[in-house]
Amino acid sequence: MRPSSEAELAEAVARASGPLLVRGGGTRTLGHAVGEVLETGGLSGVELYEPGALTLVVKAGTPVAEVEQALVGERQRLAFEVPDLRGLLGREGVSTIGGVVAANASGPRRVQVGGARDALLGVRFVDGPGTVIKNGGRVMKNVTGYDLVKLLAGSRGTLGVLTEVSFKVQALPEAEATLVIEGLGEEAGLGALRAALGSPFDVSGAARHSGRSLVRVEGMAGSVAYRVRQLTARVGGGVTVVEGTESAALWREVRDVVPLQGKTGEVWRIATLPTAAADIVARLEAQAIWDWGGGLIWVLTEPGRGAEVAAAVAGRGHATLVRGQGGPVFPPEAAEVAELAAGLKAKFDPRGIFNSGMMG
Repeated sequence: MRPSSEAELAEAVARASGPLLVRGGGTRTLGHAVGEVLETGGLSGVELYEPGALTLVVKAGTPVAEVEQALVGERQRLAFEVPDLRGLLGREGVSTIGGVVAANASGPRRVQVGGARDALLGVRFVDGPGTVIKNGGRVMKNVTGYDLVKLLAGSRGTLGVLTEVSFKVQALPEAEATLVIEGLGEEAGLGALRAALGSPFDVSGAARHSGRSLVRVEGMAGSVAYRVRQLTARVGGGVTVVEGTESAALWREVRDVVPLQGKTGEVWRIATLPTAAADIVARLEAQAIWDWGGGLIWVLTEPGRGAEVAAAVAGRGHATLVRGQGGPVFPPEAAEVAELAAGLKAKFDPRGIFNSGMMG
């Protein structure tokens, strides 16, 4: 099914007699959901864009590329740096903005500005009975009642089908520069990232892969130059500074997990303590990309090592199987969290028709 309006989508949900597999462009779907495919790509287009108010309202099925093109024309952007995982997952298709929100998909700049969830102002969605619900608004304000905006972001279509999303957007910076730090081992290289993040110099990216540590700063040209000098003195190692498009290319590699693309094996996304990152990777003897100073690790392992990954991460974070076939995709939930999640599912999707099996 591919409804062309919110009303048509709501009617399709209300009439559904079995499970529905909710999908935007199908470029970042995880898990084992089953059912008749319900695509949101028919709900497309920018509803409202006010550059002066840094506000964007867009239908959920709108391609991400279309959203980004509209913003760049006004020298603005989605601050949370939308990742493109098609190369990593071996997918084709067109990523939609609703899929981004449903996955809370966010890139390296999250360390500075937060994720997609933090940029959301409002949502419209259809719940399990087929009712259209609106929450939040088109301007920043204090939320009263239930904050469904934050709840829907990252819910992966298990609570409702997004039809419209509203964002606060960000002006493009005047300058961008990246410190490329070489000559350091893993512990020292991650230590350099932590030193940069612990500084007052407003770092917008801190990552490590292929033997290099990367630290990014953005903003007014004079401020960027000053912060680069200060950080160079702080991080140690051999520092090379790259700017502009060359810097942006480095962060697209991190954002899209390029070093692990096309390589055989399973890919895990591990959220952990930055101080635990090096030990986890060493225990797994795996190739890795460290993002957010090591708070997020993308790890490539041989198939069937899920138990080893879980053991390495135990008590220090959680691991999600992003690419692979072995075992559960999402980490087990604590009993109290599982109870809360079940209650929310029963409230918003009482028939259990949305993305059944997704979290298994």
